[in-house]
Amino acid sequence: MLSKKYRFHSRGGVRYTYSHGKTIRSPKLSLVFNANSRGFTRFAVVVSKKVEKSAVGRNHIRRRVYEAIRYEMNDKYKKRDYIFVVYNRDLIRMDFTELRGAIHSLLEQSMI
Repeated sequence: MLSKKYRFHSRGGVRYTYSHGKTIRSPKLSLVFNANSRGFTRFAVVVSKKVEKSAVGRNHIRRRVYEAIRYEMNDKYKKRDYIFVVYNRDLIRMDFTELRGAIHSLLEQSMI
């Protein structure tokens, strides 16, 4: 699991990133990102009830995405706030390497 230092949960931070950030979309995920002044990168994962009704399923998806982020995280990513929004419940059954690839691709696109 990604360290608590690199996660953010406050509604104010999420709302600010949604309103001032840029969005990159893929078929199953989207990435909203915005610069921050904290000196380190923070991540959040949002899974709607429309994607998975059960809280257990939403948390399972969230944990898988956080784990993939942990593998892909390194110092080359700028000091930003990143929010991954899940659109498709297929992430529960998706192969982990494929999930890592999707997250890597979104993070690379955000660097441009």
